[in-house]
Amino acid sequence: MWEAVDIIPSKAEWESALRARCGDALYERFSAAHVAVCGLGGLGSNIAVSLARAGVGRLLLIDFDRVDVANLHRQQYKACQTGLYKTEALKANLAEICPYTRVDTVCERLTRDNAPALLSQVDIICEAFDKAESKAMLADVFAESLRGKYLVSASGMAGLGSPNGIKTKRAANRFYICGDGVCGTDGGMRIFAPRVMLCAAHQAQTVLRILAGEEQ
Repeated sequence: MWEAVDIIPSKAEWESALRARCGDALYERFSAAHVAVCGLGGLGSNIAVSLARAGVGRLLLIDFDRVDVANLHRQQYKACQTGLYKTEALKANLAEICPYTRVDTVCERLTRDNAPALLSQVDIICEAFDKAESKAMLADVFAESLRGKYLVSASGMAGLGSPNGIKTKRAANRFYICGDGVCGTDGGMRIFAPRVMLCAAHQAQTVLRILAGEEQ
């Protein structure tokens, strides 16, 4: 019977594999990047995993909530992590998936008052909130205080609509929105893992395109 062997590749092996996959130039850009993920639910936890796997060197994870059993059908947590803070649980999971990614966490609610300072050092901000008012708050802070950064936001991914409805558009300079723009939970629509993951993948891919200089 096959048994798992608990051996972690060395940092040199890890780096070599990433360079072979994306080339030296992209590896250098990705590994030097500092990306914030604001909200660690269905969108944010999937964004973080995708960015870590792609070789983004440093992630800042921000959330105040704990893992609940109701999260497990669409978020990147384990059943045994129920009750843990999402920042703590996701950092642990990322350490298993991509052990050489630097992961910093802030276990508090992001607000209009603390956002400018908390996000001042990152290159790109991923908005992954559930509530419309939180999305609007971060967009306002970006417009007022963080315009030197990039903001990759989400709007509409609920329901069982066609996956082809999930799109990425450039809403303004350095500001991108992913989703279908319509299907939100405020109207009582259910959330399913595939469509949430699709939207998260759009956000992560947009981050990589920005880092690669291909955002146009």
